[in-house]
Amino acid sequence: MAFIPREVKFYALFREQASNIHKAAQLLVDLFENYQDVEKRVAEIKFAEHKGDQLTHELMMKLNQTFITPFDREDIHSLGSALDDVMDLVEAAATRFVTYKVKAVTPGARQLAKVILHGTEILNKAISELEKPHQILEYCEQIQQIEEEADRIKGECVGRLFEDSGNPIEIIKWKEIYEVLEATTDKCSDVADVLEAVVLKAA
Repeated sequence: MAFIPREVKFYALFREQASNIHKAAQLLVDLFENYQDVEKRVAEIKFAEHKGDQLTHELMMKLNQTFITPFDREDIHSLGSALDDVMDLVEAAATRFVTYKVKAVTPGARQLAKVILHGTEILNKAISELEKPHQILEYCEQIQQIEEEADRIKGECVGRLFEDSGNPIEIIKWKEIYEVLEATTDKCSDVADVLEAVVLKAA
């Protein structure tokens, strides 16, 4: 039996993924609150995304090498992929501010970034309790509420955009930015769905 890998490092890798995402979300909020040195600070978020890719790769390698996993292999794969998707969209949102040469951040974008940060904070808590999932279902419900709040804010932002801006390019640019920011919370919700499935299977 000594030859059968019994790997429990998955929990640590998930915690590191979630912590890295939360750090990137904090960097995004900081960027929006103090919109200076944009390229340098977006590069910091890109660095966090690169680290996230490395963690995801390590997780998938570990999954391929492990015979006995702490929970279903399919759920481990889905959870790692869903967390990676959140990180990718945080980076994608930040990158657009360089690509589109955005001069100033709107209040709506700052509001959405704070909602994302709140979502990643709850994700962090949920992932940290994955080994003993007493409160995870409650955290999942909070994440779903955060996603609904982001959807509402995005709708209001897009509505104001069409009312206030007469520049079609600005409308297209900001509509996409709002959609990417809101989609980040959708991906947080996807993580919550996987966590919920893991907990219910273990019940």
